[in-house]
Amino acid sequence: MFVNKYFDCIPFCLRYSHLNVCFFVNWPNETGYVVFPSYSCLINHELGKLAICVKIMANIYGNRRFPELSPKSTATGTCRRGCGILIDMRKKTGPEISESKTLMRKLFVVALPIAAQNLISASLTLVDTLMVGSLGETELATVGLATQIFFIFWMILFGFTGGTITYMAQFWGKRDMVNIRRVVGIAVTVCFGVGLVFFFGCVIFPEKVLGIFTNIPEVLAMGKNWVRLGAVIFLPWSIVVPLSASLKATQQTSIPLKISIVVFSTNTILGIILIFGFLGAPQMGIMGACTATVVSRILEFLLYIYVVFARKNIVSGPLGEFFSWNKALFRRVIANAIPTTINEAMWGLGTSMYNAAYGRMGVTAFAAIQAGNSIQNIFALACFSIGDAMLILVGEKLGAGELENAKKTAAKILKFATIIGICAGLLLFLSSRFIVRLFDLTGTGVHYAILILIIFSIFMPFKIFNSTIITGVLRAGGDTKFAMLSETAIVWLIGVPIAFIGALYLQLPIYLVVLMVQIEEFTKFFVMTYRYRSLKWLKNLVSNIK
Repeated sequence: MFVNKYFDCIPFCLRYSHLNVCFFVNWPNETGYVVFPSYSCLINHELGKLAICVKIMANIYGNRRFPELSPKSTATGTCRRGCGILIDMRKKTGPEISESKTLMRKLFVVALPIAAQNLISASLTLVDTLMVGSLGETELATVGLATQIFFIFWMILFGFTGGTITYMAQFWGKRDMVNIRRVVGIAVTVCFGVGLVFFFGCVIFPEKVLGIFTNIPEVLAMGKNWVRLGAVIFLPWSIVVPLSASLKATQQTSIPLKISIVVFSTNTILGIILIFGFLGAPQMGIMGACTATVVSRILEFLLYIYVVFARKNIVSGPLGEFFSWNKALFRRVIANAIPTTINEAMWGLGTSMYNAAYGRMGVTAFAAIQAGNSIQNIFALACFSIGDAMLILVGEKLGAGELENAKKTAAKILKFATIIGICAGLLLFLSSRFIVRLFDLTGTGVHYAILILIIFSIFMPFKIFNSTIITGVLRAGGDTKFAMLSETAIVWLIGVPIAFIGALYLQLPIYLVVLMVQIEEFTKFFVMTYRYRSLKWLKNLVSNIK
């Protein structure tokens, strides 16, 4: 049992570096080990202020006994041969403590800007939702359903770049900037092609696109113009997302944060002006929100071009270098990125199918789930940054060939993510009744939304744990096919059928349908835990790429 800075999850094993641990039978000898014949031990604080009796089980660490251990004299007596369990009592050494502190410092440096960016995005999205929600439940439901096609596109971009960032992070472990640029070029080429398909589809057939998610006549009439105007977003997004991924992979996460502050602030200010007609602007309602979003996304594109290329960021280089990839590299990147793309697209489409089921339960029910999702996203998206940071940090270790360090890094970050998930769920539970009051919902809508948030808070730790393993562990090592197959199967064979059965066949209240859908996260927890422990994700993908 190594005395560590962190508490261990193994029952009855306490690890904490500031505890001066001793047993009442034998004191640690000069080798740093102690043998005790009894299963009871006393753990004393070095100042004598803490005393905890702990029951030590004989099967800890595989019941390792050492019958040939020679007797050792101690301050309290002699340990007889073959009577005890060998326990490593050495305190964590200076280098080990320094390594842990360095990891946590690096985690915060990488993760906090991503968390802040996600938090700003979710918070200002909530502000947009509140502004649109103040116009009425129909307007709120319209925007919520109209944005589903953009959500699916975002999931495709996120999925594909999630597969490419595996190579970016591992190449960063080798400090190979040329191949990082080539991977960025592959990502831009594919994402822009997909963006064109979505752009023309939404411009030409907006009502049919919106009809996938709802059959409510007033929502279809109001939302088709929103979809057509918003289609402009697909094109700048196709370039921004790969550039942002490259900055994060090279651990420059503060740059996307700064850009997001400018972009989302612009979106919010313009939204207030155009939705309500302030400063002499026309009162545009939900179209004002759409216009503000389009303008802010174009601004975001211009800022990324300026920061990366005009200011000569390390990611920048000759334009031809971004598209100098050969077929071998292209195939390897695509082979890793296609599973993540399918994974995120199917997950995003599955989430949209949940909304399709909810959207057929009435305006009040859908407005309640829309409000609940907006609030949940503030908590969840900030926590998801841990998975993004894990992908970057673990991927860097794998690319450098440090497989054992990669495994240790993943284990420590996963423990941290679990704690954060529990705290986020508790905070969401405690604040649910107060935040819901910000929405202009009916009494029934408020009641539904509170119950939905309580359900979300209970399952928040599972959601964060699962997301961290999928986006952080499995993708860091290129284990993307398993992530795709398992998550897609769970969403579509368990989650989506349950949503439609509860909403349309059983006709349950919205909060009970949401509760049934959480079986998805619970199932995913066991599957992802099994895969993480198998270590099949622990792979260096770039060792033979020049």
